[in-house]
Amino acid sequence: MRNPAYDILFQPMQIGPLTAKNRFYQVPHCNGGGYRDPTAVAAMRGIKAEGGWGVIFTEQTEMHHTSEITPFIEQRLWDDADIPALRRMSEAMKTRGALAGIQLAYSGINGPNLYTKEVPLAPTALPIRTFTNDPVQARALDKTDIRDLRRWFVNAAKRSKLAGFDLICLYGAHGFGIFQHFLSRATNQRTDEYGGSLENRSRFVNEVIADMRDAVGDTMGITLRVSLDEHIGTLGFSNAELREFIEMNADLPDLWDLAHGTWEDCSGPSRFKDEAAQETLVTGIRELSSKPVVGVGRFTSPDVMARLVRQGVLDFIGCARPSIADPFLPKKIEEGRIEDIRECIGCNICITGDMTMSISRCTQNPTFMEEWRKGWHPETMNPKGESSNVLVVGSGPAGLEAARALSLRGYDVALAEAGTTLGGRVARERLLPGLSAWGRVVDYRQYQLSQRANVETYFDSRLSAADVLEFGFENICLATGSHWRADGVARQHVTAVPADPAMPVYTPDDIMAGKRPTGEVVLFDDDHYYMGGVIAELLAKEGCKVTLITPCAYVSDWTRNTLEQGAIHRRLVDAGVTIRLNTGLASVAAEGVETVDVYTDARARLGCDAVVMVTSRVSDDALYRDLMARRDDWADAGIRSVKVIGDAAAPAPIAWATYAGHRYARELDMPDIGDALPFRREVTALA
Repeated sequence: MRNPAYDILFQPMQIGPLTAKNRFYQVPHCNGGGYRDPTAVAAMRGIKAEGGWGVIFTEQTEMHHTSEITPFIEQRLWDDADIPALRRMSEAMKTRGALAGIQLAYSGINGPNLYTKEVPLAPTALPIRTFTNDPVQARALDKTDIRDLRRWFVNAAKRSKLAGFDLICLYGAHGFGIFQHFLSRATNQRTDEYGGSLENRSRFVNEVIADMRDAVGDTMGITLRVSLDEHIGTLGFSNAELREFIEMNADLPDLWDLAHGTWEDCSGPSRFKDEAAQETLVTGIRELSSKPVVGVGRFTSPDVMARLVRQGVLDFIGCARPSIADPFLPKKIEEGRIEDIRECIGCNICITGDMTMSISRCTQNPTFMEEWRKGWHPETMNPKGESSNVLVVGSGPAGLEAARALSLRGYDVALAEAGTTLGGRVARERLLPGLSAWGRVVDYRQYQLSQRANVETYFDSRLSAADVLEFGFENICLATGSHWRADGVARQHVTAVPADPAMPVYTPDDIMAGKRPTGEVVLFDDDHYYMGGVIAELLAKEGCKVTLITPCAYVSDWTRNTLEQGAIHRRLVDAGVTIRLNTGLASVAAEGVETVDVYTDARARLGCDAVVMVTSRVSDDALYRDLMARRDDWADAGIRSVKVIGDAAAPAPIAWATYAGHRYARELDMPDIGDALPFRREVTALA
């Protein structure tokens, strides 16, 4: 039964000539599939329709070949040949009464055109702005180009209609869309009727929307995604100017879609951005126009969602990451199953799929982007196989997810935990600065297991191979985790770093266990994800004088893929951490360390009182190896299978662990596929 406090979230609302059945609005989001994996993407959107979303959008769709962002893999609508793939998506979106939307993007100053080899076009001739600083510049659009661009938008709108979409979103936020480029003085330095005053800078978007209304406006809704604030001072498109723009053009689109100025600001991880972080920037805009407003903010709480609609801040609750973590979020709110929601943890692993041009993952929802590829449904498991029970050893993210999913298939599950708390690495990491939301990985699964009569949990159960052989379980799943190395082995060093035992050396495990260095500390980060920065911040705030050295050109280099690298660097500087980039660790002496320049091999001495190694991890797979050594005893013990998963198989981010746990549960007792691919893929047909 739905809580009446949330009734407002299920009230229908008009968007132009169409009606959304509720206020749950999946804003455009990328997924690493794009034009390469159209059926996988369509199935993913279709699951959201089943989950109750009222509005579902594609990701950024390149609407013309003169503006594309290769190597990144988004949707394309370059000509009629792209319509069938997009129609498959719109049909999947509309299966349960949702409105299907397509986001049309002309990337302008962000489109290097590495694939098409076309000269980029932008309001002003400036260097292309990309994540990889491509050495390309754009040519300024002349009047003929602007007329052509208007026509291309109309063509794209007509194709969108043929592809079955109800809504068109014109992309003008995050710095990525041509409409923001015209609106911002930073990228529009024109002196003609398209530059200068706000009225002039608004001319292009007014012309395009008028053109599109003439072409498709009687049957399709047109929304405009626009930047809330570029945060670059008077030169940029500020929140004040946005409000002036909306007041000046109050009825321009059928819906105002408001998002922060840069992608990093808009979709920052939970470590740096709270839920509803953009509320202040949005509040009051609804009063400037009669058109509905959608905003974003990694909304996970139904109470926050209902409040924002009730108070008139927003008309629609825009969600990207929360819709990935739980595609059934609206349905669970409607059915009064709030406790069953898989809340987004804000880790931004989903974004890394786009940034690395690969299929996206989700830490909370391991079925994301596997709906078609593997046939995985986020709420339904395949039937149980011929065996009856499973012993899962280890209650980290892999073990918890395996136990949860196995129990849903109908297996009797015993979960053995060596310690006294569930969660493994997550239980420890959630206590580090900014990572508390990551605890939802444990909280969700712990609650779900508590509701299952076929799961028993045993604490203080550090098992030996002899113990396992005595228990009589048919299947053994070993999710025993890993531990951080103290010898410096990772990427720079494939053998142990020369070290004097007189120098205290700590690992992240030591820090999370409460051990602390004092005085001057050198932290060597050859892991390059979040851990090095988090530990450095923690120690600095506790009074240590910290110097972070890393062989990379960036602090926490891989977090450029999670949109937090810049925020991490700023946070460390604010905490007083000294940062030395392009610097490796040559050796550890009793009085300090010897550093090495990664390019010149120049050596230097750096005095310190302790060293923290954030390098690589070692799988805790001794139990697995012992059981494999006693394979001849399995039959007498009734054991049918032994499998090692998660960090115990190969250490990786938490999303890899939950995926491993889920995959184990799905594949137990399934037929051996031999050398066949374990997933479906689409292969380009040769002409």
